[in-house]
Amino acid sequence: MTDPTTPGPAAIAKVGQGGPDTDVAGLGRWKASAFVTPALLLIAAFLVFPALWLLWIGLTDLTVSGRTSVDVSFVGLDNYAKALRDPLFGNSVWITLLFVFGSAIVGQNVLGFTLAWSMRKAARWVRTLVESLVLLAWILPASVVAVLWIAMLDRDEGSANRLLNSPGYAWMIQQPLAVIIVFNIWRGTAFSMLLYSAALSTVPPSHLETARLAGSSGPQTLRDVVFPSMRGHILTNTLLISLWTFNDFTPYLLTRGEPNHRSETLPIFLYRQGIDDGALGYGAAASVLMLLINLVLALFYLRLLRRRTS
Repeated sequence: MTDPTTPGPAAIAKVGQGGPDTDVAGLGRWKASAFVTPALLLIAAFLVFPALWLLWIGLTDLTVSGRTSVDVSFVGLDNYAKALRDPLFGNSVWITLLFVFGSAIVGQNVLGFTLAWSMRKAARWVRTLVESLVLLAWILPASVVAVLWIAMLDRDEGSANRLLNSPGYAWMIQQPLAVIIVFNIWRGTAFSMLLYSAALSTVPPSHLETARLAGSSGPQTLRDVVFPSMRGHILTNTLLISLWTFNDFTPYLLTRGEPNHRSETLPIFLYRQGIDDGALGYGAAASVLMLLINLVLALFYLRLLRRRTS
């Protein structure tokens, strides 16, 4: 017996064919546009317009103060050429790449997977305790964490020097890059751990059991069974944490890019040029170059993902 409230085949076919004023949801073009318009206005106001404004001021000599703050001149690509010739810009790019490679691609990836793999068969209370501690480092505000690390690494009364019996060692002066790398590993590993924990649950237990019965060692099981099953998750995680780390401003709270620009990542360089020095045009041009580097990294990872799916 047919339910009188169920549309017949003819009605379904009519909706499926659609028309100039229909859509899948059946709202009609004007109603659907009314729902989408507020979101489009917000995107235009807070994303499209700032991006276009950034591109424009990157082509000018705009500054915060002085004559060029009111009498702005169009300089074309001069700011971009200046950035590419600037040794401080090149230094910040190199420092940022080292920072991303050491703390994200290697540090967070390896530590996050190690925690996820080792916690699979751990007691429930142990797993809960470890996950809570790792998550705590992730959810604490950056300013609070930075103050804790500054106190821990203090050259006179810091707990790190007391534990290592190295009184007077100034970590943030003598090893600034290592400090921000370890800091970012400690603070950002939680995301990788959670993602890899979820990914490991998708590995078929039968595959692991087969590898065990075949006499595979732990490293062999990881190489032949686990990693091939998780390749997409690994690439996705690496893409996300690389971009987040590349744009991270938190190292400024620890070292301010010092000493002698040895920990000056690109976000810190842009802040100093655009805010501290007031060179808005130059800072905007350098930020566009930073965006292009981000785009290259994203396209590289996406190409690897596409190669996997194909």
